Amino acid sequence: MILAEIISIDLVRTHPEPGREAAFLVLLSFLCSFGFIRTSARLTRSVSWWPGGVETGGVHLHHLVWGIVLLLLCGFTAFATEMESPWWQITAVGFGIGAGFTLDEFALWVRLQDVYWSQEGRASLDAVIMAAVFGALVVIGVQPYGLDETRSIVGTAVWVLITLILAGITFMKGRILLGVLGIFVIPLGLWGAVRLGKPNSPFAKKRYGPAKMEKARHRFRPDRPTARLGADFLNLIGGKPSLPDPPPPYRAPEKEAQMREAEAAAENHTSSSSG
Repeated sequence: MILAEIISIDLVRTHPEPGREAAFLVLLSFLCSFGFIRTSARLTRSVSWWPGGVETGGVHLHHLVWGIVLLLLCGFTAFATEMESPWWQITAVGFGIGAGFTLDEFALWVRLQDVYWSQEGRASLDAVIMAAVFGALVVIGVQPYGLDETRSIVGTAVWVLITLILAGITFMKGRILLGVLGIFVIPLGLWGAVRLGKPNSPFAKKRYGPAKMEKARHRFRPDRPTARLGADFLNLIGGKPSLPDPPPPYRAPEKEAQMREAEAAAENHTSSSSG
């Protein structure tokens, strides 16, 4: 029923200002552009006839570059002009396409290395899922907790701050989906903030001792049914990782052994692929 209501929203007539219609167009174009560009990348990897990325003088232009350009162009246009139909629809679609292109390579933002087809590249899929869930909740009319209470500015600000802190702790624990839901439903944010974090999360690496880290590894072991189901889902929408994680881009004595192992794994993979 909610989907029927969204689809029935006026997307083409002359509304003076955009509303949830714009959010729906951003979400729809975001999902479509992500599906297209991820499919294109998978075809580039698997077949020889599909065109790859643009390279000029040895410089590879990742598709996040075009996404950033679209985000800047459409965002600036939306802020700087008073648009009427059909221009706000076109801008919303362009913004969604730019977001899809950019978030598909989210892992490259934080790693500054091409980890697209490695395990670390899964961060891009986490970002896409997080953005899609957030956008879907906005489209169906769910407001972040506290924003629907306007009688007290101070009270609203306090609730928003608490919500963001709980959601931030949940994100730091690696519970991405729960963190997004916690922005809209504060009990879920509280639940995620007090629950055990994933062993590879920033929170666990900084705060957990050996005993608690071992407990986290057991709780989030990769062979549990939910983990296998989640991995299969990510493989379905994003493709299976085929390259080892690259070594860190700097030298540090305490990481020499780890770097030698990573470099050896990369060389073995390269030689086996060429053979």
